[in-house]
Amino acid sequence: MASAELRKINRRIKSVKSTKKITRAMELIASSRIVKAQQRLNTSKNYSRILGEIIRELANSGSLPKPPDYSGKKNVTLVVITSDRGLAGAYNSNILKIAESRRNEYLADGAEVQVVTVGKKADGYFNYRSINPKSSFEGVTDEPKFENALSIMNPLVEEYNTGKTHHIEIIYTEYKSAITQRAVFEQLLPFENLNTEEEKTKGNYTFEPSAAEVLNEIIPNYTNAAIFTALLNSSTSEHASRMRAMKAATDNAEDLIKILSRQSNQARQAEITTEISEIVGGAEALAG
Repeated sequence: MASAELRKINRRIKSVKSTKKITRAMELIASSRIVKAQQRLNTSKNYSRILGEIIRELANSGSLPKPPDYSGKKNVTLVVITSDRGLAGAYNSNILKIAESRRNEYLADGAEVQVVTVGKKADGYFNYRSINPKSSFEGVTDEPKFENALSIMNPLVEEYNTGKTHHIEIIYTEYKSAITQRAVFEQLLPFENLNTEEEKTKGNYTFEPSAAEVLNEIIPNYTNAAIFTALLNSSTSEHASRMRAMKAATDNAEDLIKILSRQSNQARQAEITTEISEIVGGAEALAG
């Protein structure tokens, strides 16, 4: 009969093998979703890039409107994009660290800061710290749709146009490759940082009927495209992070199974040696 120690080790081996099956399945699911997410991201980047070029051309022509005047405290809105689920390594924690840092910086400057959360992890993080988000969105980070970007951004643009908020910033994870993702923040409104020497276009655009009228139409499209691209970046980064985390968990499970198997063999050998010693001792006693 197996000893208590041997039974305990064998139960652990069985448990680790079950966990390994789960992590391996999650790794395969995440890896299968990355390809589609990358394709959607590349398409969205091309669209956002063209809109960005037009916005920069408008900035160079002096057609961009001045930010709304405000008195008193500056109102800042931070849009924080995380995931709805965990098991993605440091994906969520990296975003939340930047969000907390940016929030503290604005508070130190005397601004009033409000947070819009996208994903359960961000919502839970701020609520746990008694920071009630202005609005929360869940169930959109796995496979974002453009309608999700509209529902997030349209109310914020309206608040910006009416002077209720003076600065909108998005905090998300930028997808570089399956190995590299980077948590970043980006100023969305106002467009102060677009008119730089490095980003000036060559004047290839002609605006009809006028730059101002084109601007009124394109700014909502640009902001919606920007938040949609951020959602796609975050979604692709989440799948990549989860794939790496689950691969690491699967590899660790394999290593642990090897260690436990050796321990099981050692315990079994010790048990057999003990049984043989008892048999030999009993035989000698009977012979004597």
